[in-house]
Amino acid sequence: MNNSLRIALAQINCTVGDLKGNYNKITEYIAKAENSGADIVVFPEMAITGYPPEDLLLKPKFVNDNLETLENLANNVKKIVVIVGFVNKKRKDIYNAAAVIYDGKIKGIYHKMLLPNYGVFDEKRYFSSGDNPLVFNYGGYIFGVDICEDIWHKETPAKKQAKLGAKIVFNINASPYFAEKIKLRENIVRKQAKLNNIIVPYINLVGGQDELVFDGQSLIIDNKGKLISKALAFKEDLLVTDINIPIQKIKKNSKIINIANKSILKNKVDLPKREIKSPKPTEEIYNALMLGLTDYFRKNGFKKAVIGLSGGIDSALVATLAIDALGRENVTGVFMPSQFSSADSQEDAIQLASNLGIRFSIIPIKQIFETYLLTLKHNFEGQPQNITEENLQARIRGNLLMALSNKFGCLVLTTGNKSEMSAGYATLYGDMAGGFAVIKDVPKVLVYKLSEYRNSLCEVIPKRIFTKEPTAELKPNQKDSDTLPKYETLDPILKAYIEDDKDLEQIVKMGYDKNIVTKVLNMVDKSEYKRRQSPPGIKITHKAFGKDRRMPITNGYKE
Repeated sequence: MNNSLRIALAQINCTVGDLKGNYNKITEYIAKAENSGADIVVFPEMAITGYPPEDLLLKPKFVNDNLETLENLANNVKKIVVIVGFVNKKRKDIYNAAAVIYDGKIKGIYHKMLLPNYGVFDEKRYFSSGDNPLVFNYGGYIFGVDICEDIWHKETPAKKQAKLGAKIVFNINASPYFAEKIKLRENIVRKQAKLNNIIVPYINLVGGQDELVFDGQSLIIDNKGKLISKALAFKEDLLVTDINIPIQKIKKNSKIINIANKSILKNKVDLPKREIKSPKPTEEIYNALMLGLTDYFRKNGFKKAVIGLSGGIDSALVATLAIDALGRENVTGVFMPSQFSSADSQEDAIQLASNLGIRFSIIPIKQIFETYLLTLKHNFEGQPQNITEENLQARIRGNLLMALSNKFGCLVLTTGNKSEMSAGYATLYGDMAGGFAVIKDVPKVLVYKLSEYRNSLCEVIPKRIFTKEPTAELKPNQKDSDTLPKYETLDPILKAYIEDDKDLEQIVKMGYDKNIVTKVLNMVDKSEYKRRQSPPGIKITHKAFGKDRRMPITNGYKE
């Protein structure tokens, strides 16, 4: 038995705008925390509204409904302290806020002080900044609360809270995922914990929201910078931990808000030891994609997916992710051969569908393509064949997939990767046609690594798909390398230009041929209009297209 302060980090999957559903989940986890013997339970940033609510915040009724939900929640909180994220309103201003609730009352409201306005974040578009680093007393335990960005800078609210006597500062978050971000988070929290001599329970949201994935991986760092405990990755979790901090006497006229003066010490049954285990990098990315796909379907009411299977690695990975996320019974694969499709591609598509156990059909497009060419013969007279005829095939396939989508209520999953999207090696209204672009932010080389990882669990992708040279098969003997540099060269150049904002000369100094770099950068710049019309896809890199990278389509600046 022990009498430590027991805290519970409720790592939950919220849905933006679903105030009732989020309320129900919060109350469910409050009950779980109470059953665990926790003294305090903490929820993620804006748990009541979901994150990010974007322009829902411009709707006064939405903000008022969120406040009403908070009041209902407060009325039902009795024996445990609850810290929960919501949107507060004062006069004409709204705030990204955290409420501290106990015994049926809101004891204090903290307003986020440092508002991020970079990458995927637009908080200064909506919120005003707070200016009061609140500190609370709960039976002699002094703690502070801050929100996400508040802990990422040198001069943090936590520094002021520590000076007011806080020994523990709860940091509530909706921190979006990108590959290996957990290392960055841990380092930031360790630094702040040691710098301010505080324990930092860092609670993060989990779940998919449009292009974003929140990976959870909530953690607790002690005042020496040591990791005490860590929650699951990409899953809901209740992380319950006993914390040993001194009980303090509160001075009169203190700025500290009293939640309860009386001692809360009580004997509790010792907690079972929890193993701290993190996924390996490739596994982490695969799980992020799977969660993003699962939640995009679940939260938007979609049930089934249809995928164009080409016999190549990209569609194989998308199909594999789809069965893992949605169940094989909800996935249909379609192979649409033309006169340029190889027997190998058809065999590999059939084998993949069989290995995955999904519905599969073959719809030849040769006759449709020939009809198109006959229809356009007069208009094309005297013109040589070029990329136009290639794009026609892609658009025929896109039309067929959309027809199946409409008829059977399936969402089309596109199969283009980040390398192709970056270089514009994709066809508008063709292979870009669909509802969700699962691997839109996954470079081609990483596509192979993710596929190898999935095959290491259970071999479903045929081996020949890994070894044959990538091809769109839109003309005789076509290879991707006819148009693009080898992906092992292309991907690092794209990362340097798109994610690291390096210019041509800097990339050349990395060891790449100037002519190749110039060609690649021109392809990226000329394809912005295409990317603007692509479906949403899951962010897994530091800088994804869309909210992260917002280049003007009409742009006269050339490097």
